[in-house]
Amino acid sequence: MALSREFGAEQPSSAGALKLRLPFVHYRIEYQDFIQGAILSCVPLGITAAMTGVLGIPIEIAVLMVVINNFLYLLHTSFGDPSVAGWITAGIPLYIAYLTGYAEGPERIQALIALQVLVGVIFLVMGVTGIAKTVIGKFPVSMRAGILLGAGFASLMRIFDPGQPFISQMPVAFLVAAFFSFFVLFSVRALAYRARYGWFAWVAGFGIAPGFVIGYIVGLITGEIPMPQGVFDQFIISLPFGEMFTSFSAFGIGMPSISMWISAFSLAIVAYVLAFGDILVLEAMILDADANRKDEKIVFEVPRNHIITSTRNLVQGFFMPYLPLCGPQWTGGQALVVNRYKHSTPDQEPSYWGGATSLFWGMSLAMVFHPLVQIILPARNIGFGLTLLIQGYLCVYIAFAMCTNNAQRGIAGVMGAVLVTANYVKLWGSPFWTGPTLALIVGAILYFSLEYYSEEERKEDRDPKTTVQKILIGKKQPPKDK
Repeated sequence: MALSREFGAEQPSSAGALKLRLPFVHYRIEYQDFIQGAILSCVPLGITAAMTGVLGIPIEIAVLMVVINNFLYLLHTSFGDPSVAGWITAGIPLYIAYLTGYAEGPERIQALIALQVLVGVIFLVMGVTGIAKTVIGKFPVSMRAGILLGAGFASLMRIFDPGQPFISQMPVAFLVAAFFSFFVLFSVRALAYRARYGWFAWVAGFGIAPGFVIGYIVGLITGEIPMPQGVFDQFIISLPFGEMFTSFSAFGIGMPSISMWISAFSLAIVAYVLAFGDILVLEAMILDADANRKDEKIVFEVPRNHIITSTRNLVQGFFMPYLPLCGPQWTGGQALVVNRYKHSTPDQEPSYWGGATSLFWGMSLAMVFHPLVQIILPARNIGFGLTLLIQGYLCVYIAFAMCTNNAQRGIAGVMGAVLVTANYVKLWGSPFWTGPTLALIVGAILYFSLEYYSEEERKEDRDPKTTVQKILIGKKQPPKDK
């Protein structure tokens, strides 16, 4: 039985400032989120194709790296950070382009080690010094909304892009899955059904799982999804820890050269800029969840998130360099957890931490069992596509809700449009001058040009004497008596 809390307080924790929370002690396992996580285990496994193709990592070791990476996500929710963590996804094409500049084999692995360790160091410095907290605390609302809009647009554009494997390859199965998932999660009628029918509230608690299952069945009937293969070839996945350490760690193949560290530095900064947007999205979603559930206080601390993200990058960088790097948030997973939490009663989901952590317990454990992975893999694009759709929907409506005037809405819209040009624009041949960097620059220019108004100017306008003087400006004054 999980420890109880006072109304409106934080969920109890141990280990003082570390805020350690353990299953069955500080929160209960939410089986709905556990099942959602198990179904979504197909999403992180999708990176194995790039890992084998770009880095030459055998598939068994690539799968093992994905599993270890997923268990490390639990560091966040186990130590007081509400993030449903993930990759620094937007930069994957940039990382691949950078790595292919090195010879395939140990040299390419060393280049990735340098990149990931430097990303870890940047997160550590920004978190420990408090610079990140200061910057994010002063970040304008309009620019926050612009990043949210950009993230939402980018997700939705991928769904309807004919080059992506969603609408183009399985139109019937995916659209059916999307319809049922959106109805359960966001329909006004569905919210009424949750309160009226216990069975519907139970089904809705599974989030995208019912839509995924229905879409999977439709896909098998229409032939858009192939039948699972090799389900019973083995029970537990291969666990080649020794080979992973000797062939792909810094201690097995040696440390990167000085030139590799220097070459990776600019791209490491780009990766942090990309991750910065994820942090702003994370903060907005946690505030949204906190506003909808008054019974529990969820605290998001930027330094804590940075330090844990740094730890993951440093550990994986040295021991198992990971192509997509370690980011502060997986927006699609965060959206699923936040949406279920804020639409649940305290009886249905007593604590945010149960759902956020159960998602990764389900995902991580599912990937260890070979039959379950083989069953889910054929429909991996349904699971991935649904998370993108939900991410896009939530990001867009939260962005609109944040803006309070037309200047903010206009700045957010322009900045969001610039942000999604990351896939099309690279000025001066540099990966730094892509959509995310340009969005921050354009957003800053628009903010200071259209919206910014200093406190001194506000005080001056509020001063009655100054107001009278302004009214009298331009009026002819009577001559003074001599």
